[in-house]
Amino acid sequence: MELVNTETIPGEEVEETLGIARGNTVEARNVGRDITQSIRNLAGGELKAYSELLTKARDEAIARMEEDARSMGADAVVNVRMETSSIANAGSEVIAYGTAVTLKQHSYSETS
Repeated sequence: MELVNTETIPGEEVEETLGIARGNTVEARNVGRDITQSIRNLAGGELKAYSELLTKARDEAIARMEEDARSMGADAVVNVRMETSSIANAGSEVIAYGTAVTLKQHSYSETS
């Protein structure tokens, strides 16, 4: 399945717009990670455990959006966007959404 953050896919033509495909997840922090990241925060630098947490959450949100689009019969999702937000003090929500579409099937027997 093609996923793009643009309105169109180069070389493709949208046949039908099916609706909004979306996927989200909420990932919680844990006490052990919070302690090690608090120490790192004092020294400065990347908080790698949190970066990994958000990467995992983004990947999951995208996979769920793709699954939602497939359930609608989509070939692609255009205008893909992502947002994050805090849920209480313990975690972050990541949502991915875009427009599920079918693509026009090209007939290659046409002459140029």
